[in-house]
Amino acid sequence: MSEQEPDLIQGEDGKFRCFWPGVDPFYQQYHDAEWGRPVMDDRRLFEKICLEGFQSGLSWLTILRKRENFRAAFDNFDAEKAAVYGDAEIARLVADAGIVRHRGKIVSTINNANRALELKKEFGSLAAFFWSYEPQPKDRPAKITRASIPGSTEISTAISKALKKRGWSFVGPTTVYAFMQAMGMVNDHIEGCFCQAEAEAERAAFKRPS
Repeated sequence: MSEQEPDLIQGEDGKFRCFWPGVDPFYQQYHDAEWGRPVMDDRRLFEKICLEGFQSGLSWLTILRKRENFRAAFDNFDAEKAAVYGDAEIARLVADAGIVRHRGKIVSTINNANRALELKKEFGSLAAFFWSYEPQPKDRPAKITRASIPGSTEISTAISKALKKRGWSFVGPTTVYAFMQAMGMVNDHIEGCFCQAEAEAERAAFKRPS
């Protein structure tokens, strides 16, 4: 019988972290400073949901290492700029070895930029739309462990359906739940991770958009 995988890993700095960044300093930095911290900025939200779509079928670390290339390629995920990309930009992006050269995902990002602009008109901001789906404490696990973290939830499914109804693509329930984790809508830092309390304090102080 193999040993059960640990929930936490102790780094060289002595701190206990969630298992998933391992001992990679680059990945640890993302885990420590960004993941699970609440986000209000629409550009950052659009970037996060686009990159989660690109991650489908790949490791998140692969996407994270290419993030600066993605930002350069997609005009820093400015939805207004990306929304007007045409055949020339698609050809440029498909040829860009610095990003994931998946034509379907590239075209999806352009489509989603247009849908994001529509969503902003409908709700005032992307933040207002997404944060309106924040789960209630009663709908969350009492204790966050490796085993209790879901791949998707009823809420991520509801967001996915709402986005797809509005024409978004590459926004399935699993992709949306990963986005919810990354943007801090949920705090899935594992019990005992030094970031859990920090992220929760930021979420407590965070002013939700109305």
